[in-house]
Amino acid sequence: MTGYGRGEAARGGFKVTVELSSLNRRQSELVLSLPRELEPLEARARELIHRHIARGRITARVWLHAADEAWRQRVHLNLPLARAYARELTRLARSLHLEGLVTVDTLLRVPGVIRTEDPETDARSLAPLLESALHQALVVLRRTRRTEGAHLARDLTGRVRVMRRLVAGIRRRAPQTVRDYRRRLLERLRAAGLEEVRADDERVVREVVFFADRADITEELTRLESHFAQFDQALKAREPVGRMLDFLAQEMGREINTIGAKAGDAAISRAVVRLKSELEKFREQVQNVE
Repeated sequence: MTGYGRGEAARGGFKVTVELSSLNRRQSELVLSLPRELEPLEARARELIHRHIARGRITARVWLHAADEAWRQRVHLNLPLARAYARELTRLARSLHLEGLVTVDTLLRVPGVIRTEDPETDARSLAPLLESALHQALVVLRRTRRTEGAHLARDLTGRVRVMRRLVAGIRRRAPQTVRDYRRRLLERLRAAGLEEVRADDERVVREVVFFADRADITEELTRLESHFAQFDQALKAREPVGRMLDFLAQEMGREINTIGAKAGDAAISRAVVRLKSELEKFREQVQNVE
């Protein structure tokens, strides 16, 4: 489902801002953009997002803002080491009769004179800010997704309501197909000159029984009604149901296709066409459900 969320957290001169946006997608996909300083926390950020979002394409952007003083606190000058190098380099220049002075630039190139905090240690200290901002963004994102989910639930419920009416109509119509088949069979036989053939003739009865067995759609109708009941239960679920509804749509399609293939009746065929149309709209919307 689509949605947007934003969160911020600040402490000690640092501020982390997180923006989340989601788009409809059948599978789960996460695109995460982190500043270099927070890259060691990528696995943790992904875990938090996947814990709350099970489906869709999620884009997460993270920014780190800091005051100059905050950065200065993370840079350390080893002054004793710099003095020692300056003294030894000056002595070396004199002994070799070299001109020039030891400059700050020269000393900054010496390993260990300027030291920053270890990246992983630095990132760990910023982890609470990232988690707080991410949590805020997830709360807002889930709220917007729930709003869309309510609209989707109403739409899907309406689709199922229409399909229920069509299935009820097919169930009422189904017994008539056998009677209509018996009548058409007798009419064809009599049209062929077999006037003495009666409805209780053994061959007619056998043919009608064979047709009734072949055209029996009771099981398919019962399974469809069971799928509708499972949809009702899914509406009450607290966990993501998108994949389950996707599976239900596939199973509904299977039963509807079987009904269409079995029923030799124009009225039922028309109802099957409408069922397929509603199911296709149902299936399209289900792709947007988490």
